[in-house]
Amino acid sequence: MELIGELAALTTAFAWALTSIFFASAGRRIGSFHVNKIRLVMAVALYALVMTLRTGHPLPIGLNNQQIFWLALSGFAGLVFGDGCGFKALVMIGPRLATLIYATTPIMTTTIAWFMLDEQLAWIDLFGIAVTISGVSWVVAERRYRSAPAALAVGHPDAGSLAKGVLFALGAALGQASGLVLAKHAMFDFGSAVDPMSASMIRMIAGMVIMWTISLFRGTIPTTIKAVSNKRAMLMCAGGAIAGPFFGVWMSLLALKYIAAGIAATFNHTTPIMVIPLLWL
Repeated sequence: MELIGELAALTTAFAWALTSIFFASAGRRIGSFHVNKIRLVMAVALYALVMTLRTGHPLPIGLNNQQIFWLALSGFAGLVFGDGCGFKALVMIGPRLATLIYATTPIMTTTIAWFMLDEQLAWIDLFGIAVTISGVSWVVAERRYRSAPAALAVGHPDAGSLAKGVLFALGAALGQASGLVLAKHAMFDFGSAVDPMSASMIRMIAGMVIMWTISLFRGTIPTTIKAVSNKRAMLMCAGGAIAGPFFGVWMSLLALKYIAAGIAATFNHTTPIMVIPLLWL
């Protein structure tokens, strides 16, 4: 099918638009760190169910150690560091401004892929990336904020300044860019190509293990378990887990199978355009 990579990347953008709204809402109720941990458990459970239905095995099989290592590293970069920063930014400065800053991700992805994967894009590709990023930034920037994100309560785990929120959003962009490039490296540079769903699940498992290990050392597991009792937050986490970590991440890796990382990242980050009507609704 022609344009399958581009369509998968645009589907990713829509999934992440939904995810940003779901997780921003959940994060305001229970904190972004708890949301990050809970949504990874939900996503791994979803992948295990689908993998069992597809292959008869709940876990991916046939991957070598190098593929697993680089996918796990990709999971850390994108799902632990990138999403951890991203969730804080969503709660601190709101989905619209956060996703605007995420529009720097294609630039970072293209640069990293150029050096790491030797993906040297043609000038027309670079021009297309520049035009798309400029268009997305212009549309979002032209919107007038009718109201700022609701102030967080004193002592909320994600309370902070606008500047801090912007730095977290830039950290999220860097984490996402690194995660995409590392995932493509793992999928295609170490023997037979890895199926996008299998690659996604390895990334999710790695992210889940790392996040819950951090939580263990920080002594926050009891607080996270207590947060599960917030039914509204859990409903938002479930919606976000289905849209983002499950469907969105799967589509993003499917896009990498067919198109260059920088181009995939550009399509992925038309998210701000899709966030606007969703926020209105």
